[in-house]
Amino acid sequence: MSEWEEFRARHPGVRFLDAVMFDLCGTPVGKRYPAREAGKVWSSGVAFCAGITTLDALGACWDVEGIGFSDGDPDAISFPVPGTLVPVPWAAHTAQVLIAPAPPEGAAAWWFDPRAILAAVVKRLTDTGLRPVVACELEFYLTTRDEEGRVIPATPLRRGRAPDAPRVLAFDKLDEWADLLADIDAACAAQGVPAGAASAEYGGGQFEVNLAHLPDPVAAADHALLLRRIVKGVAARHGLEATFMSKPFADQSGSGLHIHLSLADGEGRNLFATDDRLLGQAIAGMQAAAYDAMAIFAPNLNAYRRFAPDQFVPVNTSWGVNNRSVSFRVPGGDPAARRIEHRIAGAEANPYLVMAAVLAGVHHGIATGREPGAPSTGNAGAEADPEMPMKLWRALDRLEGSALMADYLGPRYPAAYAAIKRAEFEAFLADILPREHDWYL
Repeated sequence: MSEWEEFRARHPGVRFLDAVMFDLCGTPVGKRYPAREAGKVWSSGVAFCAGITTLDALGACWDVEGIGFSDGDPDAISFPVPGTLVPVPWAAHTAQVLIAPAPPEGAAAWWFDPRAILAAVVKRLTDTGLRPVVACELEFYLTTRDEEGRVIPATPLRRGRAPDAPRVLAFDKLDEWADLLADIDAACAAQGVPAGAASAEYGGGQFEVNLAHLPDPVAAADHALLLRRIVKGVAARHGLEATFMSKPFADQSGSGLHIHLSLADGEGRNLFATDDRLLGQAIAGMQAAAYDAMAIFAPNLNAYRRFAPDQFVPVNTSWGVNNRSVSFRVPGGDPAARRIEHRIAGAEANPYLVMAAVLAGVHHGIATGREPGAPSTGNAGAEADPEMPMKLWRALDRLEGSALMADYLGPRYPAAYAAIKRAEFEAFLADILPREHDWYL
């Protein structure tokens, strides 16, 4: 509780505290306390229904595996994550703290909590003496609405530019949105989210923000989710929307969540810098896990629109050095910083689960001594692998039947995740879509 008291002393204008966690879709959920009652968050925790981490895109709980109605919807008392109490620059007089559920009696964690699942996979890897060092890159679009309410790319402030003009890496595109991007960076600094370079991406109104490499994958996933909240909050203050949908516009590039990974020893030395065999085993393990985890990397119908040949989006399990057409890229540059870039996941995927699946593949590849095959030197994205599950329903079946994912995520979790996403998909299709009238009336 002293953390809150010290914070109030430094920020006397704070009137509210947001106690925040993230559901299955990465949506921030929680409670907003008036400052006079916020101390109880530290002293007695926050009472949440345990199934909050199983909510779908609309916030529905489907009673999957008895989570929700069948088990009486028990509380999971959640407590602050140390060091995450920060101001919320886009919301006046408000502070924020991350919370995590305390384990149920007799268990190490709630088996369906994505953050706890990631922590368990990390421990499994670190128990071998290897320390994963990871970073996230997130792409997003700034958007607005036309007169009919349809989502369109945000209009640049500089006239004479089409809002959907790509201008990848163009400084004038960054300059047009300089104030908004500066506010995102300032909010990241205020909240301890280690944002680095921002760049203009291929889509009109599309940008990427890089996060720093950390020897703590759980904290790195926290930062990815906090960055998504920051971007959306700052965009709203500027009268815009921001989206991390994989493919918000059919004729423009998709948005990804790229994971950069290296392995360090106990002294913090990058083992990939000198050990080609270890690097290869890690890549081979990612290859083995990729299709089984596809429903995690691409969690909804829209996410599969991103995958297509010749789009710098993975369509197979290829790997290569300094080659953006592959799924698993070893960037060029300083050998001391040698790492793997996992390029499959869409930007809206849950970073806890994405990171867990990636690290599961790494552990599996090393434990079994797998080999990755020859690297790709040309356009590895010219032709899709027919074995790659390119539809949501195929990916869910693959995940549910995966012994590999059950081994790492927990024996019940793949089936539970698949059931939640099937229920979400069925609810999505329950209403008649506008195109049905255009095609079939």
